[in-house]
Amino acid sequence: MVSSRRQQLVQLRVENQKAEDDSGAQRGVSAGEFSNWLRVTEAAMRSGEEATDVPCGSCRGCCRSSMFIHIGPEEVETIRRIPKGLLFAAPGFPTGHVLMGYGDRGQCPMLSGGECSIYEYRPQTCRDYDCRVFAATGLSVDEHNQPEIAHRVGEWSFSYSEEGRALQAALRRAVSFLQGNRARFPEGSLPGESGPVAAIAVRISKLFTTADTQVADATMVRRIVAVLRAKRVPMESGSHSPPIQN
Repeated sequence: MVSSRRQQLVQLRVENQKAEDDSGAQRGVSAGEFSNWLRVTEAAMRSGEEATDVPCGSCRGCCRSSMFIHIGPEEVETIRRIPKGLLFAAPGFPTGHVLMGYGDRGQCPMLSGGECSIYEYRPQTCRDYDCRVFAATGLSVDEHNQPEIAHRVGEWSFSYSEEGRALQAALRRAVSFLQGNRARFPEGSLPGESGPVAAIAVRISKLFTTADTQVADATMVRRIVAVLRAKRVPMESGSHSPPIQN
């Protein structure tokens, strides 16, 4: 199983290096083939064990966008390498969960000389973050507070198989459902920020790929809540929400 996942990541990395349109011209920055990206990303969210392989290149937008970084108590080596003065208790989470803040210019305090000074031990939140989710879902980024991320999102370009187009349509239906039925969900269970909403949409997109999507809204809400309770969905850096309570 692990070997299969690694092969998928290698394949995705290769595709990331050459996304071309039918004429052979380069289209922005390759985000990879959509169906492969979605499978790997959803599997990573579900397992919580393996992060996606994002072709960041020279972009450091997520490191300079004024985001609080959630760090779990199990991330002992990460916590050990971050000065205690930079960490504080994460609101809404059990004891031991912390957040790391950012500097006056919105930069992560662990960013030094344009590189992560604790990269090998970077938080799981950072490993999980993938701004391609905005390009995939069509959700917007705060251009005022996160201009570098917004710029990168605008550059991403997926390639599509017939399956990939169908999967993206399902993903967009998931986004639309979440946005249009927020009031039907348990209070506080859906975050307000676009990043966490995009992550949830990826996690539940399979519910919108079958012919059985014309179920009652209340029934679909129950199905979605069941998925989210089964495994907390990794959220955008600085926008982590507590698990949905039973």
